[in-house]
Amino acid sequence: MKNCILLLILISFGLHSHAQNRISGYIKDAKTGENLIGANIWQPATKKGTAANNYGFYSLNIPGDTATLEISYVGYATIKKFIELDGDTQLNFELKLSDALSEVVVKGTRPDLELTKMSSMKITSENIKAIPALLGEVDVLKTIQLMPGVQSGSEGSSGIYVRGGGPDQNLILLDGVPVYNASHLFGFFSVFNADAISNVEVIKGGFPARYGGRLSSVIDINMKDGNMKNWQAEGGVGLIASRLSVEGPIKKDKGSIILSGRRTYIDVLARPFIRMATEGADVGYYFYDFNGKANYIISDKDRIYLSAYTGADKFYARYEEEFDDGGSISEYRDEAGIKWGNFTTAARWNHLFSNRLFLNTTATYSKYNFELFNDSYYRYATATTEEEESFYAAYNSGIQDYGLKMDFDYFLNNDHSLKFGVNYIYHIFQPEAFNIEADFSDDFDIPKSKAVYGNEFSLYVEDEFEPFNNLKINAGIHTSAFAVKDELYPSFQPRVSARYLVNKNLSFKASYAEMAQFLHLLTNSGIGLPTDLWVPATDNIKPQFSQQTAIGMSSLLADGKYDFSIEGYYKNMNNLIEYKEGSNFLNVSESWEDKVAVGNGWSYGAEFLIRKKEGKFNGWLGYTLSYNNRQFEELNFGRVFPYKYDRRHDLSLVMNYKVGDDWEISGTWVYGTGNSITLPIAQYPTLNETPELRNEYGYGNTDIYQYSDRNAYRMPAYHRADIGVTWYKDKKWGSSSWTLSAYNLYNRRNPFYIETRTNSIGETSFNQISLFQFIPSITYNFKIRPHEK
Repeated sequence: MKNCILLLILISFGLHSHAQNRISGYIKDAKTGENLIGANIWQPATKKGTAANNYGFYSLNIPGDTATLEISYVGYATIKKFIELDGDTQLNFELKLSDALSEVVVKGTRPDLELTKMSSMKITSENIKAIPALLGEVDVLKTIQLMPGVQSGSEGSSGIYVRGGGPDQNLILLDGVPVYNASHLFGFFSVFNADAISNVEVIKGGFPARYGGRLSSVIDINMKDGNMKNWQAEGGVGLIASRLSVEGPIKKDKGSIILSGRRTYIDVLARPFIRMATEGADVGYYFYDFNGKANYIISDKDRIYLSAYTGADKFYARYEEEFDDGGSISEYRDEAGIKWGNFTTAARWNHLFSNRLFLNTTATYSKYNFELFNDSYYRYATATTEEEESFYAAYNSGIQDYGLKMDFDYFLNNDHSLKFGVNYIYHIFQPEAFNIEADFSDDFDIPKSKAVYGNEFSLYVEDEFEPFNNLKINAGIHTSAFAVKDELYPSFQPRVSARYLVNKNLSFKASYAEMAQFLHLLTNSGIGLPTDLWVPATDNIKPQFSQQTAIGMSSLLADGKYDFSIEGYYKNMNNLIEYKEGSNFLNVSESWEDKVAVGNGWSYGAEFLIRKKEGKFNGWLGYTLSYNNRQFEELNFGRVFPYKYDRRHDLSLVMNYKVGDDWEISGTWVYGTGNSITLPIAQYPTLNETPELRNEYGYGNTDIYQYSDRNAYRMPAYHRADIGVTWYKDKKWGSSSWTLSAYNLYNRRNPFYIETRTNSIGETSFNQISLFQFIPSITYNFKIRPHEK
């Protein structure tokens, strides 16, 4: 396979082109001046076209001196442009939203049909906001969960599991920077504010060579650049959080800035009631996030960007007490809790060497940290004496990355384009750090863990070419290496995708990809708690590797109103890790490497998707049939067992209907086979327990349970319906809307987990714990925009 891909690339370099004129430039939003990532430019006469890159730049050969072009982007009105050329020319295009020019919207989605890329889907911020949300908080990761091949973890969770992979196997990029923990509220919301997002691309297989470092998916999230023409603001007020975004030009048509923030206020609203119920104790939780981005066009060839994200969660319990009886004073303060958060930043420079060669250079920084802490203070004083004691204990874990990458786009001709680049990441891992400080004792002997440093290098070349009519191939090689301690792990990862266009409405696709991952995630739970630990491959724990093959078909139906796709895939995964039985992250007496077992996994299945993108009524229906297994020598006696999220059937229905200009109704319905679980199957009293003790307590406190094979049982099936109704109102200053939504419309008691209970006579039963039942919510949204003449 590797030799075949090398041969394809070498053959493609031999392709030549006749003398032609070349047009290049940027495709933008006419209203804001923002670049449209992935917009299509097409020449119907030659049936040739291209897509704009991640910065809106395109380059296209034009045979002859004249041409008619079609420029299109999902949700925007397609424009037709006749051009006359006298040599190479730079042309920028601006598209308007389809609502303004609905009569010229091209309904077909032909460019998607022709792409070599498979197992992928693009989502806009409008798609995200249109879907009913839990407690009114729209969420990009919950939208992604509605795609075939992507599964949620547990009830309400924003965690995602793609084609049998774990949560650590998703490369989540925010403006090109990895985000290591993408969850707020213990996994129920993601850290991404939809108001700050431009678009999202999700890739589940057939990975282009430019991506690396994870096994299962790439979630590439791009922040808005900001309005280059006018200042505007938008935001919303919901049941648990409010948000506000402001954007506008630094210099009109030259530069822009966007600032976006969000914070919950559960802690503020609930504080008086909690204090009354707990006699003075203060228990609270909040999260916040802030996005900022600025960009400036220095010249026709140079543009710079600076973007940043910061966000944090904190759950705490505080108690304060003070007593003064006239002769003595005593004070006591105690706070315990958990806090976690991310910080990312990226500095980018775009440079156009020529109308064929485009360079993006990015410097990145990413940090994730969590802390479990307890801080207490005690003071006692009389007229003659004074005593003080303080105690602080904290358990920390975190990871930091410093990165630098250079990505080149080279447009040889319409049948041949090349991407290549290099990437370096300096990792600093602090998997476990436990610290105790007390002024009343020096006897604490806590093992000190040292930071682990890793160097990750990668180099890629990716070539897309058309050797024959109707056959297009994307072949590439991603090479990487990871240096940690005294080990060097090299990896050579071939990638190839092919598309054969049968006719204008039908194409077949196939792909093969090898992936390497040098990071692991140690997790005790399946809901993305912040206590999950990021750890590196070491001299004892090897990197993860995978091989995935996929085949599929794409088709346009009903004159392009619908698109339909079906895919089948098979994936192997090696060197996966899980905690050994009885191990957990708080056991600091041994290294994390001694707590884990290493094994393999494999998954396979089929995915179906039918989608309607345009019109008053739109949405999609997705179905996944999948099988997902694991095998570890030190778990389950070495026998094969199903992964916790081995979900045989997964179905998602998403619908959106615009009723006139003022009303919109949206709804979703999801169904999934229950998660796999391990349950006790027998219960025995211990030999040293006396009958008197059993008679006194009714049952044995030291009973021994015999468990089933690992994940041998399943929870009940999960299904839920959500609905949302939005009323829009135009104002002199902009627009506003009210959204009334209902989560779990028919009040389904879905399983969150199963607990074991033993009654007073020793009978054991299993009880389902449900988390969210019917939850209504209301949200007010607004957009302040300049008056348009």
